[in-house]
Parts: sequence; C-alpha cells; structure tokens
Amino acid sequence: MSKNKKTVIVLLIAAVLIAVIPLFVKKGAEFGGSDDAGSVMVEEVHGEYEPWFTPVLETVLGGEIPGEVESLIFCLQTGIGVGVIAFFMGRFVERKKWQKDEDEV
Repeated sequence: MSKNKKTVIVLLIAAVLIAVIPLFVKKGAEFGGSDDAGSVMVEEVHGEYEPWFTPVLETVLGGEIPGEVESLIFCLQTGIGVGVIAFFMGRFVERKKWQKDEDEV
C-alpha cells in the first residue's frame, strides 16, 4: 500500500472518530448550532434583538420553513459546493498532468 493511501485511510478514520466520539462522551447532551449560540449572545449584549429582515422563503411561504425542507436546501447547497470544489481540484490535477506531458515532449 502506498504512502498516500495510508495517509488517506488514517485521515478518514480520524474524521469518523471526531464525528462519533462526542456522541458517546456527552450522552444526552444537546448539540446546538452556532446560530443558536450567536442569537443568545446578541440578546445578552443588546437586550431585545430585532432582525433587519426576514428570510426570503419565509416571506414567500408566509411562515417558517419546515425542518425537512430546510435540511434539503442545506444538503443541496452542500452538494453544489462540493461539486464546484471537486471540479476545480480535478482541473488542477489535469493541468499538472498536461504540463508534465508537455515538459517531457
């Protein structure tokens, strides 16, 4: 097995452990997001907080977005971002190969 494969395997195992270990170490804990923590901190500093605007979809729908739809939109956004990053990484790898082939000729 090559050094790169070993490195990738070790990093994948580390990523899985980082995601799974907190679930077992902090059983029953509520893992809040940064949005929750930020809004709590703003209320502590400024008292009553009034948002500058309402989200576009909430305005169009006339209420809050259901959690499932919100998750779907988030996953779609993540997929598009990963696709863009993968595209450019692939282009950089191919460019390196083309430059290497041109240097050899």
